[in-house]
Amino acid sequence: MLAMALAALDSTIIATAIPQIVGDLGGFAVFSWLFSGYLLAVTVTLPVYGKLSDTFGRKPILITGIVLFLAGSLACAGAWNMASLIAFRVLQGLGGGALQGTVQTIAADLYPMKERPRIQARLSSVWAVSSVAGPALGGLLAAYADWRWIFLVNAPVGAVALWLIVRYFSEPERDRHGRRARRPRVDWPGALAIFACGGLLLTALVQGGVAWSWCSAPSLLLFAGSALCATVTVLIERRAAEPIIPGWVWRRRTISAVNLALGALGLLMVAPTVFLPTYAQAVLGLGPTAAGFVLSVMTLSWPVSAALSSHVYNRLGIRTCAALGIGGAGLVLLAFPLLPYPGAAWQPVLIMLALGAALGLFQLPLIIGVQSSVGYAERGTATASILSCRQVGQSLGAALFGALANATLNDRLAHAPSGIRPGLPGDLDAVSHALQHPGALTARATGYLRHAVDTTVDHVYLGAAAAAGLALAALLLLAPRRFPVHPDARGTGEGEPGAT
Repeated sequence: MLAMALAALDSTIIATAIPQIVGDLGGFAVFSWLFSGYLLAVTVTLPVYGKLSDTFGRKPILITGIVLFLAGSLACAGAWNMASLIAFRVLQGLGGGALQGTVQTIAADLYPMKERPRIQARLSSVWAVSSVAGPALGGLLAAYADWRWIFLVNAPVGAVALWLIVRYFSEPERDRHGRRARRPRVDWPGALAIFACGGLLLTALVQGGVAWSWCSAPSLLLFAGSALCATVTVLIERRAAEPIIPGWVWRRRTISAVNLALGALGLLMVAPTVFLPTYAQAVLGLGPTAAGFVLSVMTLSWPVSAALSSHVYNRLGIRTCAALGIGGAGLVLLAFPLLPYPGAAWQPVLIMLALGAALGLFQLPLIIGVQSSVGYAERGTATASILSCRQVGQSLGAALFGALANATLNDRLAHAPSGIRPGLPGDLDAVSHALQHPGALTARATGYLRHAVDTTVDHVYLGAAAAAGLALAALLLLAPRRFPVHPDARGTGEGEPGAT
């Protein structure tokens, strides 16, 4: 939980300190890479660390991840300009990829299926606490100390986590047949190809429509390069003795269906995490802290629902439990556009509570089902596969829903009444800023912009509901009715009747 806290807190604590960081170091035009660079490093390293944990064991990979994360944190605290800070954030991400995947895999190694929802709920509670405490702590440190302390606070947490893991965590050295491991081989050409493919693709998705247009030369070159690297990766992995991404990851119905379903989850999560705070501030008129609370209530119901999910999937099966969860999430997302305009803050709060409860029934059973369908020597690879698909889905969702939001808003602005059209802002960020400082706008223009943002976010939530439909289709059409349980899992008490 302490190791997971490093990654969880880091994803929220930095956001509120961006004005102070930019004011000190400059680089406003590229500060978004503080988030994008970290996300890119985490996503492209997840499958690599998953394979390495299957090859060398979980403990050395987790220790490596903590050390890299702490080294990146200390380097970030000493950054001298924006370029160096971005580079050190990438170093943090190289450690963060090991933290996220390996902690989830260790939870599956240590605890039988009946206990895993309770343990995973505790891990989820780390994210819940971080989503609330992170922005507040980041704002306090930036306002009353120095933004560099945002990275320095990782040191004591990481040091305690490292000491506990080194001292108390032990695991047997086994190969895929349960024997003591001998001469592990690593597919380094495949790892480099995955780095290149993922880096080019995520850069195209993150920067497209922001730094350059989607049809510009940089976007086309990046997409073409990622496609070429993907082809090279497939050729390398088919020839490798121990591929980073083995073919069985996509040949097994259980894993491929969950990969697609969690990729769709990454898509739909963009709607609440990216656009709900804008809605809360621009439409409801809430401050940043209150807007953050509207979003954070989802993380309160999610771990509770996840902890109770075992009572559902033990009776109905994992696929049915997950289908009920994502079906409920789709209905909740469809309900958002039905909220009255301008509405009250308690209405989206109830929506987010219901969404967190539905997604708790969806995500955790699928992760447990995949982890229980493979043996020890494949569990790290399988876990990293589904987590990286979710991360890629999130990047794709940011690009798709960002384009949808801009198209909707531009249409509303283009059809604005002629009396207020001159001087209206041109994009979602500018509109949000104008509504937070409405002195230059007339009451009529302010009301029109608020309604335009409301329509824009409604369309994004409809798109998120469509993503929920894709996840449901992947489960019903591709996933087996009953998830298989590997003999290794049965040895730890996971093969009880009705458990899948």
